[in-house]
Amino acid sequence: MEYIKNPMMIEEKSFEMIQDIIDDIRPGYEFKNLVEEKIIKRSIHTTADFEYLDILKISETAVENIVDALKNNATIYTDTNMALSGINKKKLEALGCKYKCLVADEETAKLAKEKSMTRSMAAVEIASKEPGRKIFVLGNAPTALYKVMEMRDSGELSVDAVVGVPVGFVGAAESKDELEKTEIPYIISKGRKGGSNLAAAIVNAILYTM
Repeated sequence: MEYIKNPMMIEEKSFEMIQDIIDDIRPGYEFKNLVEEKIIKRSIHTTADFEYLDILKISETAVENIVDALKNNATIYTDTNMALSGINKKKLEALGCKYKCLVADEETAKLAKEKSMTRSMAAVEIASKEPGRKIFVLGNAPTALYKVMEMRDSGELSVDAVVGVPVGFVGAAESKDELEKTEIPYIISKGRKGGSNLAAAIVNAILYTM
């Protein structure tokens, strides 16, 4: 039984195949720029879903803001440990950045119970009180996305950008539609699709361009 064992060769071959399939199913498709190409292709690589050619939306200043924040010791806050585990931490540490998922913390659980809110919402409240620049990477919880928007509107939260790709049925599509209407720099997946793996892939795509 013969198969490719080298991880770098597997990834390289995957991206070659992705481009070949794009050429086949969407002849003439053009990416806006090199970074967007890397983000969308890595999203497809992670999900095997070519619909991301159309449903992944990147606001005008999102990548620029994320890169600038990462170069200035930002903290990445995720809404799941799964998203956090998928992000390249060596790259973040080399940039002097921090990364956290506060959802399972005891303080978060206590606040969520006190305020009758989800832990994901409570985690955003706690993050808002921490110093430094902030990037929220949300692949699971629409309530966290709504909370980020509410707290920014009220002036309680400063955020450089949001990777908002919650997956699911209750509030997932709607929360992303609402984020798209704000002035917060965003990367979103329209509709129900998304997830923690996608959220991590988007961050990694940007990290690998730096």
